[in-house]
Amino acid sequence: MTSRFENMTKVPDMPAAKMLSRANVRLATPLESPVTAPAAVVLEELDRKGAIVDQLRLLGVVLPPRERVWWACLAARDYIGPAPDHGTPSLTTSEAWVFKPNAENREAARATLDHAYIDDDTVHCATAVLYADGTLGPGDLANHPAPAGAAETAAFAMNVVAMGEHSGNVQDYVRLLVDRAVDIARGGNGRSMRDRDIMTEG
Repeated sequence: MTSRFENMTKVPDMPAAKMLSRANVRLATPLESPVTAPAAVVLEELDRKGAIVDQLRLLGVVLPPRERVWWACLAARDYIGPAPDHGTPSLTTSEAWVFKPNAENREAARATLDHAYIDDDTVHCATAVLYADGTLGPGDLANHPAPAGAAETAAFAMNVVAMGEHSGNVQDYVRLLVDRAVDIARGGNGRSMRDRDIMTEG
């Protein structure tokens, strides 16, 4: 295994297949890795096979809640714009929740879903916040389970939207999305010089 997917210390120490099952997510790519294989091994196999969409799908599952939302927010920023005062309500409230994941910020993110424009794809970020803990939301909604994989799918969807909106080399951009997630899984912030260079080129 190469070093690309090693040391993802924030990823749960359990088989990737188990995490996928819990999130009710299936990969389209047939796997040769054993069902006990950790995420790093499965990601390496997907990388060898060029299964870029399944890589994003798996990363959306294995990242912890805050890290997953942050990954989605970075993707949203790729086409909304990096300036703090330039963003949608769903994106800015989701970013606020990442830095302070309390009930108040979660409710603020939820509220943006009621008023978002129909073409506002950044609602995926707020959806990932809303279902972050596996429930339907804050307050009384916390007594009810969220649909399996709802938060994971929302983060994945945000990255796919960003991929579709990217005007540069798609293969390079997807590699960026994957490397971001890996960096976040290692405890980083998902930002790097390579990130800025690619976004400038795009």
